[in-house]
Amino acid sequence: MRPSFGRSCLAFLLKFFSFLQTFVGVSILIYSVWVLNRWNRQGLDLDLEGLPAPWFICAMMGAGVLLCLIAFTGHVAAEVVNGCCLCFFAVLAIVLILLEAALVGALVFDKHWEEDLPYDSTGELKRFCAFIKENMDICKWVAVTVIVIQAFSLLLAMILRAMVAARRVDYDSDEDFVVIRRPLLDPQGGPSYATTSVGSKGIHSDFLSPQMRQKGS
Repeated sequence: MRPSFGRSCLAFLLKFFSFLQTFVGVSILIYSVWVLNRWNRQGLDLDLEGLPAPWFICAMMGAGVLLCLIAFTGHVAAEVVNGCCLCFFAVLAIVLILLEAALVGALVFDKHWEEDLPYDSTGELKRFCAFIKENMDICKWVAVTVIVIQAFSLLLAMILRAMVAARRVDYDSDEDFVVIRRPLLDPQGGPSYATTSVGSKGIHSDFLSPQMRQKGS
């Protein structure tokens, strides 16, 4: 059965939002690779006292990879419109939104969060924070846009999952209806009537043939 127009539109929107999330993840990956390349050109060694010196770069890479994987899962779920894939994507999206909410809450309520972080010998964290402070309005709009895209993606996945479940229930009910009506539509008594009629004609003709011979003689 061909998918309905509404479900196709919702799947297209989910693909589009997944593409936007992929763009954000790839942008973060490109930024982290660029910073790592610049850090390697400086010839700095690893800080063996604690975490490696480029821990901020590794964290950015991890965030970019996570966004790309979740976006890819959403694209696959929108392509196949399968209940299991949609549920898996919804769980990943919920976990990601909760992590982002926890991060934003920590940054808002903890005024000394920079002091709790390990020392970054690359200095990229300070430059990154300075860039955010200089462009606070733009960064706020970008962050809100990303969160809205993720929320809409989660909502679309839940709606598509509900539509798939409803379609499956309707299909099962149609199958039950066909099974119930099948004995009524199948005339099983037809062949027995035809066989009986043919048999009766044969017996009747065999019974009348000796009487016709007697009359003829």
